[in-house]
Amino acid sequence: MRRVVRGFWGPRPEPAEALAERWRRTLEGLAGLVPEVADAWSQVHANGPATAFTPEGGALLDAVRAAQSAAGWSDLTGTGLRLVGTGTPGWEAEVSGVAGGAPEFLLQSIAVVLHAPDDAPVPEEDVLALLARVWEPDFGDVSDDDVLDALEDEAGFSVGDPAVGRAGYLSPARAALVPDGLEAVGQELQGGGLLLSVAAPGDTAPVVRVCERLREAGALAPLPRPMDRSVL
Repeated sequence: MRRVVRGFWGPRPEPAEALAERWRRTLEGLAGLVPEVADAWSQVHANGPATAFTPEGGALLDAVRAAQSAAGWSDLTGTGLRLVGTGTPGWEAEVSGVAGGAPEFLLQSIAVVLHAPDDAPVPEEDVLALLARVWEPDFGDVSDDDVLDALEDEAGFSVGDPAVGRAGYLSPARAALVPDGLEAVGQELQGGGLLLSVAAPGDTAPVVRVCERLREAGALAPLPRPMDRSVL
């Protein structure tokens, strides 16, 4: 089964060293939560084949700096990396992100795509909490194709709209707008923000209802464009 765990935020310029540290914490956290995907890593490039990658020592900092030296890179857009982790047969993780920039219209993001056997337990909410701690996003979600289709078809959400999926994360300002009686279980995270547990895999109706209520309450309002801050 394919699961997507994501976080999004607005402009937040950061040096290469800070980005490399966030990537290090992300990969180490994934290795602890989903060890089945962390035996070997490779880096996917815009041009050419993927190359073996060992996220140790200064490798992550070198990768960030190499991305920043590529043709067409802009510090306004952000620095992109894409890594793939493999291990136990049937398991895979693709981790991609664009961060450290100051775009006025394009959200910065981190995404973990997890492939696992259908009957295997996957700590997807823990992965979302990891991304929330490491990247300090404005909002985040745990989704799959069924959830995304339901939000688009039944609730009118478009790509880039703030939303929650089977689980969601809201930054402190968004969490303060969550209405009473929401059809979800909330957990405050250390350092701020709220983790929402909404529905089990395959159950999209509660996700649609929760997103609609959060949107009505203002908790899923988009960042104003042009963006001038990283969180609501």
